[in-house]
Amino acid sequence: MISSRARLSLAIAVGALWLSAVGSAQAPQPGAAASAPAAAALPKGNVDSGKTLFVKWGCYACHGYAAQGGAGARLSPNPPPLATFIKLVRRPVNAMPPYTEKVLSDQQLADIHAYILSMPAPRDFASIALLQKK
Repeated sequence: MISSRARLSLAIAVGALWLSAVGSAQAPQPGAAASAPAAAALPKGNVDSGKTLFVKWGCYACHGYAAQGGAGARLSPNPPPLATFIKLVRRPVNAMPPYTEKVLSDQQLADIHAYILSMPAPRDFASIALLQKK
């Protein structure tokens, strides 16, 4: 078993990696070679297939059933772009195992990404009556 201290360290490291990857995906360096698949070549995802794959491959174990995060990074409600998502899944940092194309195809990752995108954002706490002061 992994200790709670190790889990916390892992969660912080994965979160930092995700934030740096999202930041670099949104502001690419001039002259940098694209290491992720080209946007035009990326497959369209299928939400139903993605839901099945998310559970089948155990993504929920670290990322939570609602992709809310836990031992793994929070993926919902704002997952990284598909190209970045594929890059992070193929070459993760820290404890997440790499999922090569032999394990999950780009189409399957696009399906998982589509499923994560389909998840509703959490409700604003102001809209929950029980959480309001009286």
